Amino acid sequence: MSQATGHDGAHHDPHLAHHFESPAQQYQSARLGMWVFLVTEILFFGGLFCAYAVYRANHPEIFVFGHHFLDKNLGALNTVVLIFSSFTIAWAVRAAQLKQIRLLKLLLGLTLLCAFTFLGVKYVEYSHKWHAGLLWARSYAPQVHHGEDAHGEEAAGSTTGEATGTSEPGAVSAQPAQEPVADPDRSTIPPAATGPAGLAVEAAGGSEEIVAEPKNAQTFFSIYFLMTGLHGIHVLGGIGAMFWLLACARRGDFDTGHFTKVDMVALYWHLVDLIWIYLFLLLYLIH
Repeated sequence: MSQATGHDGAHHDPHLAHHFESPAQQYQSARLGMWVFLVTEILFFGGLFCAYAVYRANHPEIFVFGHHFLDKNLGALNTVVLIFSSFTIAWAVRAAQLKQIRLLKLLLGLTLLCAFTFLGVKYVEYSHKWHAGLLWARSYAPQVHHGEDAHGEEAAGSTTGEATGTSEPGAVSAQPAQEPVADPDRSTIPPAATGPAGLAVEAAGGSEEIVAEPKNAQTFFSIYFLMTGLHGIHVLGGIGAMFWLLACARRGDFDTGHFTKVDMVALYWHLVDLIWIYLFLLLYLIH
C-alpha cells in the first residue's frame, strides 16, 4: 500500500510518464533511445561515406575536377555557423536546467538563426550549380565557354572540334595538343583550353590553366547533391524540433527545470553539425 502511494506521489511531476518510477529513470531511457536513433543515422550516412570512398579510390580524376566548382569560403562559413549553433544549443540545455526560460528562448532563437543562415548559404551554392548546369546524373549539362590563354587572348576552337579538325561532339581545343610532361607531383589530368565556367585554376607559374573534363564527371555532382541534400533535410528536421522546443517553452514545460526535451534535440543537432564537418572536409578541401 505504501509502495503504491510512493509511486503515485512521483506523479506530482507532470513530465513523468506513468511507466517510469522516477524522472532520472525517464531521462536515462530517453537518452538511450536517442543514442540508438543517432546510431541508425550514423549507419545511414556511413553507407554514403563508403560509396564516396569507393568512387574516390576508383575515379580520383572526377573528384579533382569537381572540387574546383565548390566554393571553399562558403563551405567554411557554413562550418563556422554550425559550430556556433552547437555552442548555443548546448548552452540552451544548461539554461533549461537552471530554469532560465528567457535565456533558453534566446539561445533557441540564435540556433534557429544559424540553421536558416546555413540553408541560405546552401541555396546560394545550389543556385550557382543550377544555372551552370552542374547537376546530377542526366541533368548534368555544364555551360561551356571559350576561355582565354595565358597571354589574355581568346582561345580558338568550338564545341564541334573545328580547331583540331576532329568531328567528335564536345571536342574543344585552342591550340595543338602537346605531350604532357611527366611530373609525379602534379595531377595526370591533361590541361584543356576551355571548359565549364569557373574551372580555371592558377598554375604554379602564376598563369591560369583549365582542367579537362573527365568522363562521367556528373558522378561527383550526383554524390555532392545526394550527401549535402540529405544533410540539408536533417537541418530542416532540426529546425522543426527547435520550433517545437520554443512552443514547449512558451507553454511552460521547462519552468520546473525539466530539460530532457532540450537535451535530446541538442544531441541530434550535434550529430548534424558533425556530419557537415566531414562533408566539408571530403568534398571541399580534399582533392
